[in-house]
Amino acid sequence: MFDDYLRRHLERPLARVAERADRVWITADRLTAAGLVLGLGSAVAAAATWWWLSLALWLTSRLADGLDGPVARARRSRDPDQSDSGAGGFFDITADFLVYGATVVGVAFGASTAYGAPWWPFLMVLLAYYINGTAFLAFSSIAERSGRTLDDGRSLSFLGGLAEGAETIVVHSLWLMFSTVAWQIAVLWAGIVAISAIQRMVAGYRSLQ
Repeated sequence: MFDDYLRRHLERPLARVAERADRVWITADRLTAAGLVLGLGSAVAAAATWWWLSLALWLTSRLADGLDGPVARARRSRDPDQSDSGAGGFFDITADFLVYGATVVGVAFGASTAYGAPWWPFLMVLLAYYINGTAFLAFSSIAERSGRTLDDGRSLSFLGGLAEGAETIVVHSLWLMFSTVAWQIAVLWAGIVAISAIQRMVAGYRSLQ
């Protein structure tokens, strides 16, 4: 819901950071890999009920994820002959899906172990993530084939919704900070993500008609 707004306001600051961080040994793919490793570390820490360590790893992971695109664009702007093969975008989205799913499982395991929290709210979150991912990936593929892509600078055509990247970062942070009520947060979040899934299914169908 807030991704477009944040992207407009953070584009220049992130671009400046990317220009300073752009070194021979720092590449977009390595930043994506760092975000993936840190995100999986966050999931493991949550499962071990090391909540604050998990939060630190989670936020650092998302920072790395936010910088990989600007670094790739900064490098292409310096070297116009360098083409975008799409491999980096593919790596980025698959890493994001893996991190999101793993962190949900990690929090579910940790909350269940520490507080006897039920698993079903987290399973509902995973189901909602699955439907959302299916909707926007299918739309992106078909839109590319039919020439109806939504170009906002990212590798894929993203359909907006009530729950997007910014909201996901906030909610995953909240259930690490307030782990005693993590499953209640998960119930609300599953409902919000489900609404987003319906929005994307309807919007995608209408856009392709």
